[in-house]
Amino acid sequence: MPHTTAPTPSAPLRLDEVVLRHAVENPTQTALVQGDHSMSYAELAEQVARACECLRGRGVRAGERVACLSFNAWEMLVILLALSRLGGILAPLNYRLAVAEWDQLIIDCQPALLLHDAGWQEQAQSLALRHDLSVCSLESLCDASSQALDPGAGSQNSEPLPGEAVPSLRVSPGMAHGVRCDPRPLLLVYTSGTTGTPRAAVHTQANLIANMQAASQAMTLTAEDRVLTVLPLFHVGGLCIQTLPALGVGARVVLHPRFDAQAMLQTVERERIGLTVVVPAVMKALMEHPLWSSANLSSLRCVMAGSSHLPEPLVRAFLDRGVPLGNVYGATETGPFSIALLADALRMLQGSCGWPAHGVQACLGPLEGAAPNVGEVWLRGPALVQHYWPEQAAVDAQGWFHSGDVAQVDEAGCWTIVGRSKDMIISGGENIYPAEIETLLAQHPAVVECTVVGMPDARWGERVVAVVTLREGHEATDDELLARVRERLARYKHPREVVRLQALPKTALGKVQKAHLKDLLSAR
Repeated sequence: MPHTTAPTPSAPLRLDEVVLRHAVENPTQTALVQGDHSMSYAELAEQVARACECLRGRGVRAGERVACLSFNAWEMLVILLALSRLGGILAPLNYRLAVAEWDQLIIDCQPALLLHDAGWQEQAQSLALRHDLSVCSLESLCDASSQALDPGAGSQNSEPLPGEAVPSLRVSPGMAHGVRCDPRPLLLVYTSGTTGTPRAAVHTQANLIANMQAASQAMTLTAEDRVLTVLPLFHVGGLCIQTLPALGVGARVVLHPRFDAQAMLQTVERERIGLTVVVPAVMKALMEHPLWSSANLSSLRCVMAGSSHLPEPLVRAFLDRGVPLGNVYGATETGPFSIALLADALRMLQGSCGWPAHGVQACLGPLEGAAPNVGEVWLRGPALVQHYWPEQAAVDAQGWFHSGDVAQVDEAGCWTIVGRSKDMIISGGENIYPAEIETLLAQHPAVVECTVVGMPDARWGERVVAVVTLREGHEATDDELLARVRERLARYKHPREVVRLQALPKTALGKVQKAHLKDLLSAR
């Protein structure tokens, strides 16, 4: 019998290979633009190779964490790709947190190195000193004019660095289909902590690649696209909805350090931006800016709103301006590209978030007292994280992630988020979802923002309370504020009380802290 040798299985696909194949296939194509700095895919590959050597020289090994405190910067993306090659893990820190919260995250993830940009140098150095961390600036680590550190420095027991030549991988927008992807952790993203202590969702390279596939397919991303990123890269909304998917297909990404309404409107016009991601607060700031009515926004083929619930006035403002609007629903743990809606103005106005993305399974989990087409959003798929750092399960035994969000699904299979299961109000035995009340309250011209909570009530169990922030110089009676609610919703859903506050308590990511708000209301 002739001797045969079993074929050697190919190495699993890494994130850096997905992106840097464009350095071979289209090397002069612009990859990143930030201010006056522009970088081709070939230059990006060179930067990643240099960053690999520098990280190794600073003692970063496979499996170790690298924390980063920075505004949006192209160097952050270089470091992410370099860690993909090295097998390390990036832990971006939310720069909006308090010092004590940074301390908590550092203690939790125990990084081997803390990186920072020029704007956060003082805070990062103080943080590193308190926790006995090695610290380095992004600019020095990724300085194109610097020489790479001695590749032999501290290289014992480290994984060998692959050659600088990037394989020409033929992985299309269906980049993970039929391809075995690297299962190693690459990214720790801390949840915003609306329900308790923040936890780090562990995104593997395979998770990120699957999310890139789902997003690029849903938005039909191509190398011709120009994407503007203004949301923070420390969160999946800024990093994973468009930025990484765009780089995965060889498109151009324009980075802003942080959101500025005027700079965003001017960049869309100057750079002929086709795609961007916003949240309600960004939408509101844009439509209230003096340039909103005159800026040339004709290049925009879709603005994706990363929100489970969009106030109708914001949707109308964008559609009336001729800006195509889409919505994407997800969570830190889900990629986040899970359910998406594009090019459907009517459903956008109705508050829907669309259909499950490619590779995503969605079902309505059981919810006591709910109608047949209403339940908790359960999600499953290759982009979903399996655990929190270091090993706490994020999904159930069957792989379902229980989102805590409540949704209804219509006869066409279109999903609409109606609230949070923990926010659901039960009054007189009836389930009440705050989102449908908030949608109508937000339509009053005097309301800047609003939320609805349930407060204890001796007769009904809970009573519905509306909390509003009014525009400066505007007044409105309770009857005026609640007119649309009383017109559109059943009587048992009507707020029994309207509370006016100067501002709503929020997390660092802008989510209303309903538990804290209820404590404030109880203390009155």
